[in-house]
Amino acid sequence: MKTEIFDIDGENIDYSLLEKAAEILKRGGLVVFPTETVYGLGAAAACSEAVKNIFKAKGRPSDNPLIVHISDLDMIKELISDEKTLENQDIKKLAQNFWPGPLTIIFRKNNSLCDEVTAGLDTVGIRMPENIVARELIRLTGKGVAAPSANTSGRPSPTEPRHVIEDMYGKVDAIICSGNCAVGVESTVLDMTCDPPVILRPGGVTRESIKELLGKDILMAGVIKNDEGQDFVPKAPGMKYRHYAPRGKVIVFSGEDEKIAEKINKYFSEALNEGKIPRIVASRQTARYYDEKYVTVFGDKECPETFAAGIFSALRECDRYNADIIFAEAVSQEGIGEAVMNRLLKAAGNNIIYV
Repeated sequence: MKTEIFDIDGENIDYSLLEKAAEILKRGGLVVFPTETVYGLGAAAACSEAVKNIFKAKGRPSDNPLIVHISDLDMIKELISDEKTLENQDIKKLAQNFWPGPLTIIFRKNNSLCDEVTAGLDTVGIRMPENIVARELIRLTGKGVAAPSANTSGRPSPTEPRHVIEDMYGKVDAIICSGNCAVGVESTVLDMTCDPPVILRPGGVTRESIKELLGKDILMAGVIKNDEGQDFVPKAPGMKYRHYAPRGKVIVFSGEDEKIAEKINKYFSEALNEGKIPRIVASRQTARYYDEKYVTVFGDKECPETFAAGIFSALRECDRYNADIIFAEAVSQEGIGEAVMNRLLKAAGNNIIYV
């Protein structure tokens, strides 16, 4: 497949290119587009064949539901079973405070969506992205756009144009390149079809901020640690299968900085002696504890958001060094750190060492 590359500046949008991309979606094609979280692989949500092609391009299991992206609140009415749901005070608060933004809300769906989008469930995850290029693309398309992350299934999600070109070139009709993603981890998925609400996937909107806004407890769904439980039907992306993984084995270390560094350096030396290619993923503050030639810095403890913005790029950088074993420092699970640790542990297959 020939893939067109559209370079679009979010501050000076070339609408002629964006309209071409929208036309591709309208006729059932696939378009990679930027969001504030990660790059998405988009198809018209009402087109069964187009959505099937998403799974083919990614190599993604078809029992993993997709999120539908919208450009305005009117568009949501075409997707949910009961418009009165939008009058719910909690949903109103969420939409007013976090849309556009990195929050996906689970609703009861109507029949306008093909089963491939929802993996046969009676619910659908809906999000209004903050990224202006994404919203304008959806507006020009005129319908909801189903889009998982634009990476080969199981690989670290793409937050830079080069990531999607690595994974999706030749598999999709077009790739919109528009800089790096600001948030860097996928959206928070919040199930509002139950009470109390349940976060199915932590992400760019923190559990604390949702709890403060709604004034009620917010539960966190359990995570299946591997591919056991074949009868499990995930209600949101990322709940069932191993995700975000580089090619090398990942081990996460949690504890005090100095003790983590001591343990990582021990494992690192053993790996070198065994002829392996090790890589260390560390914070800016702790990188000094290691041999700098082997360190990838993925964030700054004084600005936790940088860990979210940097985690997937760091894991992909380990691949560029052909690392076959990766030693990664854990981060605090407060705020956005909860989402970062969710991604790290999934990349590691929950392989964590407490020191």
